[in-house]
Amino acid sequence: MQRGSGKQDIQRLIAGGFQAMQKGDLKNAERICQQLLSIDRNIPQAHFLVGLVAMQMDNKKLAAQAFHTVTKLDATSAGAWAHLAKIMADLGYMDKALEHLQKAEQHPDNNPVSESVIAATWTLLENHRKAKGWYEKAYEKHPKAAALAIPLANAHSYLGDIDAAEDVLKTLLEHSPEHPQAHWILAGLKKAEGSEQADQMVRIADNGGGRDDHGRAFLLYGAGKLYEDLELWDQAWQAFDRAAKLRRGGITYDEAGEIAWFDAFHRHYSKDWFDASDSDVDNAAPILIIGQPRTGTTLVERIITSHSDVISAGELQQLYLSIRRLSNVQTKTRVTADLVTAAKDIDPTVLGKTYLANTRHHREAAPHFVDKMPVNFLYAPLLSRGLPHAKFVHLTRGGMDSVFSSFKQLFADAYLHSYDQEEMARHYVRYHQLMDRWQDLMGERMQTVAYEDVVTDTQARSRSLIDFLGLDWQDSVLDFHKSTAAVSTASAVQVRSKVHSKSVGRWRRYEEHLQPAFKILKAAGLA
Repeated sequence: MQRGSGKQDIQRLIAGGFQAMQKGDLKNAERICQQLLSIDRNIPQAHFLVGLVAMQMDNKKLAAQAFHTVTKLDATSAGAWAHLAKIMADLGYMDKALEHLQKAEQHPDNNPVSESVIAATWTLLENHRKAKGWYEKAYEKHPKAAALAIPLANAHSYLGDIDAAEDVLKTLLEHSPEHPQAHWILAGLKKAEGSEQADQMVRIADNGGGRDDHGRAFLLYGAGKLYEDLELWDQAWQAFDRAAKLRRGGITYDEAGEIAWFDAFHRHYSKDWFDASDSDVDNAAPILIIGQPRTGTTLVERIITSHSDVISAGELQQLYLSIRRLSNVQTKTRVTADLVTAAKDIDPTVLGKTYLANTRHHREAAPHFVDKMPVNFLYAPLLSRGLPHAKFVHLTRGGMDSVFSSFKQLFADAYLHSYDQEEMARHYVRYHQLMDRWQDLMGERMQTVAYEDVVTDTQARSRSLIDFLGLDWQDSVLDFHKSTAAVSTASAVQVRSKVHSKSVGRWRRYEEHLQPAFKILKAAGLA
């Protein structure tokens, strides 16, 4: 320790560093970190602050090192263990994430920040019951905090407790009447009985509420959903269209880059390449449901996981993260032509074993698990080569219904092509062409299922699916809507109801407005 630096000075610096972090002043926080470490490199709070700054700068490697150092200096730091767990989960190291979570739970600090990080990590691990419990602990201390109310309401919704989710959101709106995400989630919980809620959301957006364009998009997407419930088609379209324009204006979508990596798949992933696989990994646990979002993937997941031998693992990142790690391509862009090109040379056996290692805790719970990440359609042949006994279920839906269903949905940080109907339509054409190629490569390893067939003849399609998966028939499969398992997608509310076909052909209610997309699909023979 440097002479003249007393405990009071150190505590003052620590407090100043955390205040700088709260204000978003990363430069000052970083300066204070350096000052603290120059005084004494064994100050746990200094390393903790380094970790927080690194996370804000999206430097997960440095953040992990910093939090790991904290745990060496103070093995009872729940916050450090929690942050380490979340970083490991973000990177796809689920066993490590679980190990660190257990340490965090062994040393509870009654700190709502630590509790919320623990909860967020359980969410990433698709354990929404655990997540709900930790969010509740944090929420009890700060019931007015939107950062806690929103994920708690989501956790209630995922678990089917719609009334509890509604109570949390209404409490938040009492304190923050214009909170856009609260209004949006609330709109999705129940079918509208009148237009008052939708009209209010539009008024807030019109009057500049919602904080920014992203917030106003939340409000208008929610209003559109409610107007659609009431079959007020013109008002629904106006809301959806305005919302999509706001969202599109706030993101960067590189269509040329997307075209390049689709082209790379077509160039490099040939029949000879696929057949050259010599993986002998004998494991049939994974069932991957793939396709476009909003095409019935969650519905089919619920059908399959109503079988006693199958559990839901949710929408996992493990396949993508395994491919990215093994390809050694370093880029901040999620998918590039370079990544696609490099991935073709990954050893199939190594990829198969890596994916299995990172899904071990799901495999321990049942003979089979469903990985329902729609965008895994890109990498299906890669994993199929690595795990020859894994099964793939490809969900399709009529082109225009598929395009419109995505266009009217606000996603988190995915599907950036979906906020402009022409961009969405062109993406759909590329996806459809690629899936035709994958079906030729993968043959009987992949079953293509039409959403329209599932909702019009659920029993026949369910029996076909269960037979494809090599499972014995169970009548419980047809009672999927009674399942109490969590659902963490935009379909969380719908799949708890009996199957209906009301959404088939829904796009025709907006046919006049969707002509730009229709012309693109028609030219490709997909309308």
